[in-house]
Amino acid sequence: MTVNSNTHQAIAVYTHGTKAWFEDDQEAWVSTTCISNVINDGNVRIVFQSDNDDREYVFEATLTEIEKTNGSKLPPLRNPPKMEYTDDLTNLSYLNEPAVLNTIRTRYMQRLIYTYSGIVLIAVNPFDRVALYDPDIVQQYSGRRRGELEPHLFAIAEDAYRCMIREQMNQTIVVSGESGAGKTVSAKYIMRYFATADDQELKGKKQKTNGGMTEVEEQILATNPIMEAFGNAKTTRNDNSSRFGKYIEIQFDDGANIVGAKIRTYLLERSRLIYQPETERNYHIFYQLCAGIPLSEKKEFELGDYTQFHYLNQSGTGVIPGVEDAAEFETTQRALSTIGLSVQLQWKIFRLLAALLHIGNIKITGRGDAMLPETDSALLTATRLLGIKSADFRKWIVRKQIVTRSEKIVTNLSPAQAHVVKDSVAKYVYANLFEWLVSVTNDSLSCPDPTMVANFIGVLDIYGFEHFKKNSFEQFCINYANEKLQQQFNQHVFKLEQEEYVREKINWTFIEFSDNQKCIELIEGKLGILSLLDEESRLPSGSDNGFVQKLYSNFDSPNFNNYFKKPRFSNNAFTIAHYALDVQYEAENFIDKNKDTVPDEHLALLQSSDFDFLTEVLDKAAANNPAPTPENNKRMSMVVRKPTLGYIFKLSLINLMETIGGTNVHYIRCIKPNEAKVAWEFDPSMVLSQLRACGVLETIRISCAGYPSRWTFEEFADRYFALVSSKYWDPKLKPDVRQLCSLILEKSIDDNDKFQVGTTKIFFRAGQLAYLEKLRSDRFNECAVILQKHMRRFIYHTRYIRMKELAIQVQSIARRKVALRKMQALREEKAAIIIQKHWRRYTARKEYLSKISFILKLQTAIRSQLANRNHEFLRKNHAAIQIQKLVRGWFARKSYKAQREFIIHIQSCVRRNMARKQLFQLRAEARSVSHFKEVSYALENKVVELTQTLTAVRDEKKLAIDRSVQLEAQIKNWIDKYEKMERRAKNLDERLQEPTVPKERHDALQTELDAAKHEYRLAEEKMKNQERELVSLKNQLEAEHVEIAALRKNLEEAGEKAKNAVDESEVIELRSQLTALKAQLSQALNTPRRQGSSNAMRGISPAPGMRNLSPSPNRVLDPESVLSSHRSRSPIPSPISQNNDNSTISSASPKLPIPNNRRLRRNSSADMVNGAPLKNSLDHIRTAENLVKNPRPTSIDHFGALMGTKTVGSSIDESPEDEIKTLIRNEDALQEEILHGLIKSVKMPLPTLQNPPSRKEIMFPAHTISICVNEMWYLGYTQESERLLFSVMDTIQKQLLSFTDEDAVVPSAFWLTNVHELLSLICVAQVDFNEKSYEDKRKTASRHDFTKLIETIKFEMQCLEDNIFHEWMKEIKKHLSKMIIPAVVEGQSLPGFITSGNNRFFNKLLIGTSQPSYSMDDVLNFLNKIWRTMKCYYIEQSIVTQVLNELFKLIGVTAFNDLLMRKNFCSWKRAMQIQYNVTRIEEWCKSHDIPEGALQFEHLMQTTKLLQFKKATLVDIENIYDICWILSPTQVQKLISQYYTADYENPITPEILKAVASHVVSGDKSDVLLLDSVSIENTSNPFEVPIPRDTKSELYLPSWLNLKRLRRLLTLIQQSNDVTH
Repeated sequence: MTVNSNTHQAIAVYTHGTKAWFEDDQEAWVSTTCISNVINDGNVRIVFQSDNDDREYVFEATLTEIEKTNGSKLPPLRNPPKMEYTDDLTNLSYLNEPAVLNTIRTRYMQRLIYTYSGIVLIAVNPFDRVALYDPDIVQQYSGRRRGELEPHLFAIAEDAYRCMIREQMNQTIVVSGESGAGKTVSAKYIMRYFATADDQELKGKKQKTNGGMTEVEEQILATNPIMEAFGNAKTTRNDNSSRFGKYIEIQFDDGANIVGAKIRTYLLERSRLIYQPETERNYHIFYQLCAGIPLSEKKEFELGDYTQFHYLNQSGTGVIPGVEDAAEFETTQRALSTIGLSVQLQWKIFRLLAALLHIGNIKITGRGDAMLPETDSALLTATRLLGIKSADFRKWIVRKQIVTRSEKIVTNLSPAQAHVVKDSVAKYVYANLFEWLVSVTNDSLSCPDPTMVANFIGVLDIYGFEHFKKNSFEQFCINYANEKLQQQFNQHVFKLEQEEYVREKINWTFIEFSDNQKCIELIEGKLGILSLLDEESRLPSGSDNGFVQKLYSNFDSPNFNNYFKKPRFSNNAFTIAHYALDVQYEAENFIDKNKDTVPDEHLALLQSSDFDFLTEVLDKAAANNPAPTPENNKRMSMVVRKPTLGYIFKLSLINLMETIGGTNVHYIRCIKPNEAKVAWEFDPSMVLSQLRACGVLETIRISCAGYPSRWTFEEFADRYFALVSSKYWDPKLKPDVRQLCSLILEKSIDDNDKFQVGTTKIFFRAGQLAYLEKLRSDRFNECAVILQKHMRRFIYHTRYIRMKELAIQVQSIARRKVALRKMQALREEKAAIIIQKHWRRYTARKEYLSKISFILKLQTAIRSQLANRNHEFLRKNHAAIQIQKLVRGWFARKSYKAQREFIIHIQSCVRRNMARKQLFQLRAEARSVSHFKEVSYALENKVVELTQTLTAVRDEKKLAIDRSVQLEAQIKNWIDKYEKMERRAKNLDERLQEPTVPKERHDALQTELDAAKHEYRLAEEKMKNQERELVSLKNQLEAEHVEIAALRKNLEEAGEKAKNAVDESEVIELRSQLTALKAQLSQALNTPRRQGSSNAMRGISPAPGMRNLSPSPNRVLDPESVLSSHRSRSPIPSPISQNNDNSTISSASPKLPIPNNRRLRRNSSADMVNGAPLKNSLDHIRTAENLVKNPRPTSIDHFGALMGTKTVGSSIDESPEDEIKTLIRNEDALQEEILHGLIKSVKMPLPTLQNPPSRKEIMFPAHTISICVNEMWYLGYTQESERLLFSVMDTIQKQLLSFTDEDAVVPSAFWLTNVHELLSLICVAQVDFNEKSYEDKRKTASRHDFTKLIETIKFEMQCLEDNIFHEWMKEIKKHLSKMIIPAVVEGQSLPGFITSGNNRFFNKLLIGTSQPSYSMDDVLNFLNKIWRTMKCYYIEQSIVTQVLNELFKLIGVTAFNDLLMRKNFCSWKRAMQIQYNVTRIEEWCKSHDIPEGALQFEHLMQTTKLLQFKKATLVDIENIYDICWILSPTQVQKLISQYYTADYENPITPEILKAVASHVVSGDKSDVLLLDSVSIENTSNPFEVPIPRDTKSELYLPSWLNLKRLRRLLTLIQQSNDVTH
């Protein structure tokens, strides 16, 4: 018998140990293991044993049958355990129905509810709250490609969003499934994703900060509670079942921003309003209204508990466990307000709902004819709320009117017919209210400018396939819609399948798939079920039975036998063979539900209602649903027909399919795992039926019809490289991957039709991978046998070698013991000899030492006496020598001094004569220069004037001495008078003791005594003042003598240089010197002197920078009091130290008083360098040249001294205070220099620890601004200072905003520390201000205004510091966030444990290794840069700690969340790499004294421990929970379920996964999946501004700053403080 080789190949796969599936009634499919495979005479018998019990399963067939069916009847093979956890069903090696079911069940048991099946996302309802929809998870999926993370509906939403942006094409997400599968919740979370996801990459996309949403996005989300309240209800299958279909278009503009939305609804279940089966509820809004309405409205609407209303109490169920209707009512009200409905309009809606409830309570009685009492309370209340007449409403409830051509006939209705009319009115009103609500919502959500809408993403939440015990008109329409959607789905899947074949350029044939077009034509065709139903509905005598009979007669043909069937035991039903299964529909009420009409009398009554809101609702509904165009009948008469419900649904469905057809579609299939809605329970049979109904298995069938298995070349080579010799895949030879794959295929598969090689993939027919897996398994078994053979040989050889070594070791041990005994005897003999030797040595040495000791004592005594005698002789000799030395030295010095004085006298005489000769010679030569003569003459005049001044001073001194003599005489007289008065006072006292003295005389004497005492005190004080004045005059006279001597010395030096001048250049130099001397003389002689009212004495300043004010004779001239009267003005600094580079200025003590007198004009300090005068103008020039050659950072006063002269806008005669005011009043120029030169163009010192910058080099902008502002405050320019400070703060903030990413590290830290330094200086100034008064300088600004200004400035400074900190943190977080994932998670810096991205053994050969964009070195270098910057810029330790802790938290949280969401990544090798990376950061923390920073990585470290722990038994799992205590059960479950097992590892068993999932407790709020993400844009983290620094003003301005006005201003302020100090 000849059998195809493919058949033998298919059977050969079933070897011993192979696992396969068999059908089961309870479990749907059970797993079995092959125990035998026998082929005998063309018969095949394969025996399997169940994996759950010992039950046997036998497969028997003939080879011919297997060949005919192409092996499809063989038991489906089970995938390897490693593949059963895959997140995409298309990746399964064996793609069959039980494999799909088992994979979904396995993942569901791991609490993984989402699974891909190609383009479809399968979502299994957990019936429990899961931590999968937090905002952090939304952001995790934002910007990620599908497949990077675990399957999720957010991934589908992101995929649709990216396709819309990339292809500029509208998208649709179809969410389908049966009731209770979770469609509504899924659609709600998809819309929430679009509203909250933040796209960081797209340009033009508005960034969301702090999780905020736009108004449109909030309105879109608000539609969910509204639609759920008015359109959802509790059913037996679902507590929140959507009783309508909806399609929401979320509209986007060109920048991918949501600008609007539009809602379309389909087939609201109107019958639910009037009837609910047992355990079900009416629409939620009615229960919410009864539970949450306030008392006032409750009384007005006459509402009560839901049990009082017939429409709500029929089912006996009115409460949903865990749902509070009152709270839900508030949520609904807020949502209505969000979409723009006013509170008044809302209560109109609720009034209409209350009227419907009262309509349901209308009691209709009667036997034959219906009867309704006029006094029925429900009738009166309902008509009052509806605004209609109760009599008319009552009339047309119990009667009907038939209109004929000639007359109108009114007949009575039966009670049943009256109930139908009453309920039809209620249904009509509610349906129109629902449509009005949708219309109003669309008006609110629609984009104001339609041209802004570029694309939209539609979310279709529609009912799934339904099959109940009794199926009616609603189920018929629902299944019709699902037929249309399934057809579109099949065509879409088929199209994608064929497109991939074309793209890969493989040979393919047309794939047949189940096209349900015939079934759709049966329903919607020209003579289809819907047309026949409409035709029967329009007949006056139309009935359900007539409709069914028409169906039987019309579809009783062979064309429809496969789709339409007549039930055997019913004449009032029909069966349609849908794509999922056959459904029998009961025709009862089909006609009434299709008509869904209200009598014309009721329509007119409702439209004429006094309730304006009701008429508005009806009018809007009529406008949205216009009547169809009239049809021409045979008599050419125009007949206007009302549209039926089936007709409306058909049109809306066709419109929906056209919309979906023009979009790119994404599918989400929701699965209900069990009927009882029990959390985490899985019913395989129920799930399998839904998989068949939703089209997932059909997708798999289409794939299996072609080439279901497809592998990339790299994946195929990595899996099956062992099927060929190693010489073809030796990494050293670097083979070509495609060539290697071709070799494997040629050797393994003989039939070329079983596979196709594309451009990037290899395609296989069904069953080929199973055969390849068998070959691979056989090959590995052969290799294992060879390895076992060699290992056993190695083991026995090793055992022999070891036994041989042991025998030799035993022999050596025995010989060793014999030798040890012999050696012991020898050692004992030798020891005895040694003991004897040492004892004899000891006795002899003892005797010897005693003799030596006696001799040494004797020698010591003799030598002591000899040494004493010698010492006495030497002491006397040394004393004599010292006396001689001193006498001889005195004589020698006396002789030397006499000779030196004589020689010096002779030299001076000789030099004087020579100098005079040279002077006469120079004068003769200089007389030819006329200008030099004038200068010399002027100089001589000045000398004469100086001599005259000196004479005048001497005269003044003589006058002062004479005056002092006079004063002394006066004092002597006053003393005599005092003594006389004292004697007189004593006499008076004695006389007072006498009783004869009158009282009047006693009082007069007492008055004289007081006057005498007062006169004495005045005289004593005057004497002290004059003594102090004399001392001051003497000091001034001495200072003038010193100054005159210095001027004469300069004159003599100039004269000597004039004598030595030999050319014209020296003459010019002498002229410049004379000019300088002239200027000095002018300063010395023309200094203005203050003159008091009574001959104030004048004083000449002794030297520049060392001046005192001329004292008044009325003031005390004590030097200490004079010094104390010239204190610095707070907060103006005063110089305390000088060096070659800078001059430090410290703040004066705040306790010093402020001088009341006006400051005098001060001479420039340009001639002083470090306190010493420059010799001449040439020294100025040379010093300035040296300064230019060596531009070191130089203090402002030193630089000004070197440059010599004044700068901008100053004149020689202008006082410094006036010049300071002039500079300050020129506000724009000063601000320009400060803002541009000191802030915008500042060169920040680079932070380095090798040569760190000094504090003054960092803080000079703050100190410079502080000095300027303090001077403004001192001079009363308060408004100018306020404008300057606010401009400075604004400029700093704008300047920092120009720096981004890593470039912002240094500038932000630099200005952060400077702003805090400026704040500290302002606080110091405030303290000084509080302790002093500025009455004379602050006449226009009160103390209160100035204090308020300082407080405002301090507050603004703190705000600026806070803004700088948060902007700084945002930029460094933004830069660091790019490095965290590549460096910490993906970085592999630990050698020996390098793993590829997918842990392939063959990866190095196929792809090679690629390094992440960032490494741990980059992270540590960045942290070092931040830490070094903060340290070098003197930032407080509290800020350093806060900054680094926030960065560590960002690293820990981001890395942990990313690791938690990754798939095919979490392995023990990766864990070791991450642990090593984190350990490096922890070591960095310890080395930089931040040990608390390591706490931020605890989650990450315990995660690495978890991944490295053993997970084979339940004990191992308990140990993991004990050690990884910080991880939540959900996190542990997520990590273990995503653990990637290598080929040499055993997969984690389902029992272990189930045990891990059991630790997750539902409802535990602390059990979260992701840690709260550290927002980069969020600035709500508190920043505590450090306490002000204990600082002082330091005047320092780098020389490279070309700021003339600012430099001049600081120079004048320094000179001012020099004088006042």
